[in-house]
Amino acid sequence: MREIYIDTAVVGTGAAGYNAADWLHALGRRDIAIVTEGKNMGTSRNAGSDKQTYYKLSISGSERDSVLDLAETLYNGGCVNGDTALIEAACSAKCFFKLANMGVTFPVNGYGEYVGYQTDHDTRKRATSAGPLTSKLMTEALEASVMDKGIKIIDTTRVIKLIISGNTLKGMLCIDVNSGEETVIFCSNAILATGGPAGIYKDSVYPASQTGSLGLAINAGVETVNLQEWQYGIASTKFRWNLSGTYQQVLPRYIAIDKNGNEREFLPEYFNNSVEALNTVFQKGYQWPFDSAKISASSQIDLILHKEIHEKGNKIYLDYRTDPAGLENGFGGLSEEARGYLEKSGALLKTPIARLAKMNPKAIELYKNNGIDLYKEPLEIAVCAQHMNGGIAVDANWQTNIRGLYAAGECAGTFGVYRPGGSALNSGQVGSMRAAEHICKATVGHTPEKVFFDRYSVKIDSGNKSGPDEAVEYIRSNMSKSAAYSRNAEEMKALFLEISELHKNFFEMVQIKDKNEPAKLYIAYDAVSAASAVLSAMIYAADKIGTRGGSIIRDQETGVRSQGQGFDMLTVTKGFDTTEKPVRPLPVSEQWFEAVYNSRP
Repeated sequence: MREIYIDTAVVGTGAAGYNAADWLHALGRRDIAIVTEGKNMGTSRNAGSDKQTYYKLSISGSERDSVLDLAETLYNGGCVNGDTALIEAACSAKCFFKLANMGVTFPVNGYGEYVGYQTDHDTRKRATSAGPLTSKLMTEALEASVMDKGIKIIDTTRVIKLIISGNTLKGMLCIDVNSGEETVIFCSNAILATGGPAGIYKDSVYPASQTGSLGLAINAGVETVNLQEWQYGIASTKFRWNLSGTYQQVLPRYIAIDKNGNEREFLPEYFNNSVEALNTVFQKGYQWPFDSAKISASSQIDLILHKEIHEKGNKIYLDYRTDPAGLENGFGGLSEEARGYLEKSGALLKTPIARLAKMNPKAIELYKNNGIDLYKEPLEIAVCAQHMNGGIAVDANWQTNIRGLYAAGECAGTFGVYRPGGSALNSGQVGSMRAAEHICKATVGHTPEKVFFDRYSVKIDSGNKSGPDEAVEYIRSNMSKSAAYSRNAEEMKALFLEISELHKNFFEMVQIKDKNEPAKLYIAYDAVSAASAVLSAMIYAADKIGTRGGSIIRDQETGVRSQGQGFDMLTVTKGFDTTEKPVRPLPVSEQWFEAVYNSRP
C-alpha cells in the first residue's frame, strides 16, 4: 500500500475545491495537493441551467444593498447560522471579483457595472450569470490558476475512509478507481469539497459523474445539519438538465405515455381549464424549485408529476413541437404576465419550439449537442433532486467538529430552507477561501505523523450475494418514490430500517465479483450511509416539523400536513441519530474603523 505524507489535502476538483487549493497557495502554504476521483467529474463542471446564477452583493445602478442586508436575506431563509451568513455576505464581492479578474465573463455595461437581475427567494437584483455554464467557466478559470501554480493533483483516486484519532484528522484511505490499488494519505488538514450526495436518488439532475461522498464524513463521526432540506425541480432525465426559465415560459405540452404506449396531454385534467394550466406552467419558469408554500400555485405541477410517475406508472415528456391545449385561439386568454412576457420577447409564435428558438436558441443547441433534437422528439422529464441545502456542520471557519477537517461547497450545510437562487456558487467560493485562510493563519505547516487504522474487509462474491449496482438501484428508486419532495412518513420509516440494516452488514451483504473493481462497492457504501442519515433527518423532521420548504409530508390517513416552522433551529444528525439545536444568531460585528485597524496582526 502506497503512503503519501502531505500537510493539507483538498478533496474535489469542482469550483470550491480548486478555489481552496488556489487560496492555500496564495496565502503561502506549499505542501498541498488535490485528491480527486476524476478531474473532469462532478457537478461544477457538468451542470447548469437555462441561465445559471451567481448570487452576490448588488454592485450596480441605484440598487440599494449592504452586507448586513444580504446577510439577513441568507439568514432569514431559515435554519441558517448567522455567522456563516454574515461571512458569505461580507466576502461575496471579494470572491466575485476574483472570478471576474480571472476572466469569467459576467456581463458588464459600458461603465464597468456588473448588472444584475432578481432571482428566486430574493427581493433585489443581486444575481448575475455568465450563461448556462457559469459554474463550468468558474471551474476552468480556477483550474488554470491551480495548474499555473504547479499544485499537485492526485487523479483517479477516491477517498474511502477518513482516519481520525482523538477527534483530530490524521489522514485518508484512498483507492485508485481503475486498478483498486490502495493509498493512504497522512495529512494534518483536509478540505472536503466533494459536492452533494448525488447518488441516493433515481430522479436526479446531478450529472451522472457526480457520485457523492457525504457518507465518507458520516462514517467518520462528522456532524451534519438539515439533511432533510433539499431543492427539487423539473429536469430532463436522458440528459440531466434543469428545465427552468424559458424552457417553461414558452409553454410546452406536458404529455404522459402509459405502459401500453397510449399518449395524453394531462395537465388540463388537473386544472379548471387549459388556460389556467398554461398560466401555471409559465409561473414554473421563474418558480422552478418545488416549494411547499406554492402547492396551490406553480408547485402543484410537481405534485401532479409525482402522481403520474410514481402512482400511475407513466412516463412524462415535454413536447415542444406542438402547441398545448389552451392556445387554439391564440394568446389572448393567457394572464397579462404570461402574454406580456411573450409579446415583449417577440415570441407570440406558433409552437413552443419556435418561441424557444426566438427567446433562447442556445437552450435548443444545448440539447442538440447532447443527442436530443427538440424539433423532432419529446423530452422525458421528472421532478429531480438538484441540491442539498443541508450537509456537513461547519463553524465560522468552515471547520467541522473534527479538528483539521473542513468542508466547503454543497457538502457544507450552510444553505438552510430557502436559499436564494445562485447562492450556492457564492457559498462555495467564500467557504473554501475561509477554510484556506484558517488553515494558513491558525496552523503551522508540517509533515504529518503516521498512525495505524482499521481497513474495510472487502469480499469477493461467492455467487449468492447482491452486488453494489443492485444496492444502489434499490436505494435510489425508493428514495425518489417515498423520500423526495413528496414524502410518506410511514414508508420512510420502513425504508430507514431496511437501509440502516444494510449499512450495518454492508460488506457481508454486498460483494463484488472482481477484486480489481472495488470502486463501485465503496460508491454504494457511501450511498447507503448517506441515505440512512438523510432518512433519519427526514423522519425526525416529518414528526417534529411537518411540511416545510422544498418538500411536503404525506401520510396515508391525514394527507398533507400543516406548514412547519422552526426556522430558528438546526436539525442535527450524527451517525443516524437526529436531534435539534438553535441556530447561531447574526453577530453584531465590529464597525469602528480604528478598532479593526489596530487589531491587525
